Amino acid sequence: QVQLVESGGGLVQAGESLGLSCAASGIIFSIYAMGWYRQAPGKQRELVAVITSGGSTNYADSVKGRFTISRDYAKNTVDLQMNSLKPEDTAVYYCNAQRPSSGMYYWGKGTLVTVSS
Repeated sequence: QVQLVESGGGLVQAGESLGLSCAASGIIFSIYAMGWYRQAPGKQRELVAVITSGGSTNYADSVKGRFTISRDYAKNTVDLQMNSLKPEDTAVYYCNAQRPSSGMYYWGKGTLVTVSS
């Protein structure tokens, strides 16, 4: 059974930092691309950051220079460090695991991040 469990969400003020973590189980972690997506109220889910099985990263323009994605192959975790948070970063953040070229992907249940102005 595949499980992606997010943790670390909460309420912060603008300009502060917050770290999210996603623990993966039930998959061969090392072969999956891992990503963080977010969905703000009334908006579509969007990609925030992704890290490939080889460690290459890609970020949404809106978070470049502020967010950092990383993965720990020993712990089967993927983290998102968010700095200089803005009110527009407020959203439910979802962890995603995708097996390249297979069409297989999984989602976590999400964790809420609220940034107050």
